[in-house]
Amino acid sequence: MKKTLISIAVLGAMSSAAFAQSNVTIYGIVDAGIVAERGGKSGSVNKVTSGVANASRLGFKGTEDLGGGLQALFVLEGGIKADTGESDVSGSIANRQSFVGLRSKEAGTLTLGRQYTPFYNALSQVGDPFAAGLAGTAKNLFPVAGANTRNSNAVVYATPAYNGVSAEFFYGFGEKSANSTQRQVGASLNYSNGPLNARLAYNNRNNDDQPVLGGPVAEKDTGRNTLLAVNYDFQVAKAFFMYSDNKGLNSAALASPDAYNQKAPVASTKSADTLVGVTVPVGGAGKFIASYINKNDKTAFNQDANQIAVGYTYDLSKRTTTYVAYAKIKNKNGAGYTVGNNSEAGTGDKAFNIGVRHSF
Repeated sequence: MKKTLISIAVLGAMSSAAFAQSNVTIYGIVDAGIVAERGGKSGSVNKVTSGVANASRLGFKGTEDLGGGLQALFVLEGGIKADTGESDVSGSIANRQSFVGLRSKEAGTLTLGRQYTPFYNALSQVGDPFAAGLAGTAKNLFPVAGANTRNSNAVVYATPAYNGVSAEFFYGFGEKSANSTQRQVGASLNYSNGPLNARLAYNNRNNDDQPVLGGPVAEKDTGRNTLLAVNYDFQVAKAFFMYSDNKGLNSAALASPDAYNQKAPVASTKSADTLVGVTVPVGGAGKFIASYINKNDKTAFNQDANQIAVGYTYDLSKRTTTYVAYAKIKNKNGAGYTVGNNSEAGTGDKAFNIGVRHSF
């Protein structure tokens, strides 16, 4: 009996020590809104949809203190369709983020798994006043479709910040028999000091095809994107600027290649995107948002486009926000860009959103 009590006491002490060093958090976002889209070949589209401002999700994240200023960390995050309760990617439970790594205050953070690219982080966290959500999302014209957003099989290293300066390096393994096939490389240089935030990001995507039956690699041009994102907080308003230079195959892939009753547009292999925007606090809980984006297609097709967008958010509490937004795209010379939101590409050249987002 005495031995049993001693064993229980020892196990209890070990368990308490483990819990004291570890921390696991369940978190998420539930976002649903009414979306009205116009101008596409589908005509008037009215729906309740999920993830208008921010994609609905359920996640688990945690850290463990390893001693000596070193921590282990992990994130498992899956997307959910709040309007139907389904996973937003069939057969996947952590399609948004899935990584594990180590973090040190002195040496930085190294993580492995499915992760965001530095290019997308610069756009959503610094350059876009709509934070990549609502009808005004910069994703409607800026090249962040598919692999430019997040990548599987990735290794990411982020340095600590020194006097507001930090950097991030990204390598996504293609995991093909030819090592460079489908690999992705990215990096960003970041500066944050007081009211100024700026990032210079780069993304390079290998488009080579996997060899067939031991044959040679089908070499293709790489896609290369360079992005400058800046915002400055004047207190009475925050100003935003963003510029992207895009070159090569899949440097500006079309999210909706056949949205209109016309010949399908050709994805540009040489283009530039420019954004100017602003957010203005209204009272203690409201925020007005506006942006203008220009897409300059530098190929012979000259398929340019521009977008104007306005929005308003109101914080009902620290966790619950209501929103309304409207955006319109003008396509030129057969361009086929659409007004979407954070989670959908959209069906036409105009869209209106109204909805609610709750985080926990």
